[in-house]
Amino acid sequence: MYGEVTAVDGISLQVEAGELFGFLGPNGAGKTTTVNILTGVSLPTAGSASIHGHDVVRDSFRAKENLNVVPEVSNAYNEYTAWKNLVFTGALYGVPRKEAARRAEELLRTFDLYDKRDSKVKGFSQGMRRKLVIAMALINEPRVLFMDEPTTGLDVQSVLAIRDMVRDLNRMGITVFLTTHNLVEANVLCDRVAIINRGRIVATDTPENLKRAARQVQVVEVSFDRMAPETDGEVAALAGIREASRQGDKLRLITDEPSRAISAVNRFADEKDLAITYISTPGPSLEDVFVELTGIGESSEGSAER
Repeated sequence: MYGEVTAVDGISLQVEAGELFGFLGPNGAGKTTTVNILTGVSLPTAGSASIHGHDVVRDSFRAKENLNVVPEVSNAYNEYTAWKNLVFTGALYGVPRKEAARRAEELLRTFDLYDKRDSKVKGFSQGMRRKLVIAMALINEPRVLFMDEPTTGLDVQSVLAIRDMVRDLNRMGITVFLTTHNLVEANVLCDRVAIINRGRIVATDTPENLKRAARQVQVVEVSFDRMAPETDGEVAALAGIREASRQGDKLRLITDEPSRAISAVNRFADEKDLAITYISTPGPSLEDVFVELTGIGESSEGSAER
């Protein structure tokens, strides 16, 4: 509870061991509060939660032994070297000094940071810093890893590298609980996703099952050889089309009747003497499902945040 606001309202959630689980929701939906409760940062006012059978309140020490967190904002000490950050984190988790040193070397080599082990973090790039933060979260060999927006602010190359890294960690048997606003990321990484809105879970399933379930959301993508500023509004007004939005060189059309919408688009192109250079019916994306379930009006990547 935050004053009169119930941040998390009686949700029920189970993540299987070894799963790569995505947790999505708009601003203020309850994601951060849920993760804070699961990781022992906040106490629940009611209900219970456990990590590998250990209650996060009554048996918090054992629960925390099984987990670690990769925060969105780097928690590495800028004036420390990469090596010192890892060894210090190991000490915080009670890892014996020799064992911490062994794990630190192993992690630095795994994350391609060993040559930078004696360099201060303040000189690291965003991608290197993110890799170090993930390595720090692995120093206690957690069974469950909470990752908060792991690729935010990174360049494309670093994003792809971090995603591969997350997949590798999961293949090693680590359960990954991924909080992300990036719906493309959730779609390509997660075994299942839960969508939370206004403190309640509105859907939990695989990305593909969620997309199949949203049958009323049908999508047509079309591009013309000429796209005038007024084209969006004109196409949106065509028969069978609920909504039209510009995405790059294409128009993304939301419709209840794809065949009727396509016929209307063809007639429009003929009337305006336009050539259709691309047309497709890709079906709903995870983003479309998210918009439908949460009521968020803006259907664009990044519209759903914590």
